[in-house]
Amino acid sequence: MIKDISIDTHLKSLFPTSAPQNSASNTGFADMLADAVSQTNQAQLDADKAAVALQTGKAENLHEVMLSMEEADISMRLLVQMRNKALDAYQEIMRMQV
Repeated sequence: MIKDISIDTHLKSLFPTSAPQNSASNTGFADMLADAVSQTNQAQLDADKAAVALQTGKAENLHEVMLSMEEADISMRLLVQMRNKALDAYQEIMRMQV
């Protein structure tokens, strides 16, 4: 089974859209960031398991292992870019004069 690992699909999986909710139950940026970190960690763990399965001969297809590893790589790159943008925004706010 081949999984789609496009950027668009990955972003949608990180931030699933749901039915509109009232403002009291909306999650904040910190919750979304924590969820992204958790999903990135899970992708890394899945890639590690796939690599171990390949080394032990339990993996059925090499391309599925490679897709899992690429998904983990893309997820990590996305998370690093999110961190960089958040840090840039913070630094810009700190440079503002009151």
